[in-house]
Amino acid sequence: MKLHYNIEGEGAPLVILHGLFGSSDNWRTTAKQLAHDRQVITVDLRNHGQSSHSDSVSYPLMADDIAELITDLNLNKTDVIGHSIGGKVAMTLAERHAEQVNRLIVVDIAPKQYADQHSDIFDALLTLDLTQMTKRSEADNALSVKVSNKAIRQFLLMNLALENGKLKWRLNLPVLAAKYPELIKSVCESSIIKHRSLFLRGAMSNYIDNNDIAVIEQQFPNVTISTIEQAGHWIHAEKPDLFIATVQQFLNDD
Repeated sequence: MKLHYNIEGEGAPLVILHGLFGSSDNWRTTAKQLAHDRQVITVDLRNHGQSSHSDSVSYPLMADDIAELITDLNLNKTDVIGHSIGGKVAMTLAERHAEQVNRLIVVDIAPKQYADQHSDIFDALLTLDLTQMTKRSEADNALSVKVSNKAIRQFLLMNLALENGKLKWRLNLPVLAAKYPELIKSVCESSIIKHRSLFLRGAMSNYIDNNDIAVIEQQFPNVTISTIEQAGHWIHAEKPDLFIATVQQFLNDD
């Protein structure tokens, strides 16, 4: 599948993959900062952002999408950053297309199977009647009944677009909801990924706990694991300066 992407800067390539309900737009500021000395490609995964919709969703399919993009852009080997499910896409890319990946940066996700943490959000979004709304503020007010956290609502509502005076989702919500069990599955279970890897976890997040570290080190023997203090799941947004500094140190350490 051909994906929507944006390119910033010139130099060694770095591909950035967003998480569930995200898009390349969420990484615009980070991309600009990292693009001072490299070419940064931010991508919309299938069924997200401005990329095409599909009834099929799986990590192998999404990894193959990224491999196709890397080939189309003649990137050869590229560094890859993946956040949340984007991190699992990045891991799967390194497993299935090892020759296309240079270094791997995985942000606040482990290769393990996760419990259901998003069905309530899918339910809230799918029951939102956009036909009665013309402003994002109206959607925010309606969504607040089921999603009380304002920051989470603002993040989710970034996926709304206004077309011909009507609000619509850029996300393929029905398919993502139906295929959500695919997105909480483990990845790379029987593989050893030998690429130099950096796993970043937020100290206030529960996505990578202490029990996961041994599994990560076994599957990714050339790994560095760093904990960002006072950060939750969205490390790049909550601690942007420290995130940028940690990533740059890893990428510049040859």
